[in-house]
Amino acid sequence: MTRITVLGGTGYTGRHIAATAAAKGHDVTTWSRSTPAEPVEGATHRTGDLSDPAVVAAAVEGADVVVSAVSPRGELAEQGALRGILATAARQAQERGVRLGVIGGAGSLHVTQGGPLLVDTPDFPEAFAPEARELTAVLEDLRASDEALDWFFISPAAGFGAYAPGEATGSYRTGGDVLLTDEQGESFISGEDLALAVVDEIEQPAHRRARFTVAY
Repeated sequence: MTRITVLGGTGYTGRHIAATAAAKGHDVTTWSRSTPAEPVEGATHRTGDLSDPAVVAAAVEGADVVVSAVSPRGELAEQGALRGILATAARQAQERGVRLGVIGGAGSLHVTQGGPLLVDTPDFPEAFAPEARELTAVLEDLRASDEALDWFFISPAAGFGAYAPGEATGSYRTGGDVLLTDEQGESFISGEDLALAVVDEIEQPAHRRARFTVAY
């Protein structure tokens, strides 16, 4: 049993991760700004403002793995806000020997080997570009971090989110820094299968201090 803390545990991604981890017998604690209307069964929930370093320290304390499923939206939409929170989380994790996982977007993936980032392509929705660039900066910070910090960063497929929930299949493919697509050129992963990939990485680490991507 692993003690797993999920930051942003009331959102689409965080709820799936917490539910999957709890169902597999892990000790799960979720953190969010507000109390969830429907708490994840088997998980403990705590509230707090992650912009407060003391709250971040409390979230990291006692965990084996901390996974951030926080998006740079709403009150965290200001450039650098989430980046700062995760920098604090990284420092706390390093000091305590805690593994840090970050769920990023697909925007920081290359469309082809050596090609442009997805966020820099003409068809990338401009409304989501600031979010993609913020998470790209978080990835750059992790890559530049002290070797003592154990981290992983997961970029879901391009088609991922509450707008396209899909169904659980119990399977997925993994890749590196290039967007994964199927034979039809589509890139998709359901919430359940993304969560499965996260918990699998926690149970059997295969990407230490590395980014990877998951898709069907």
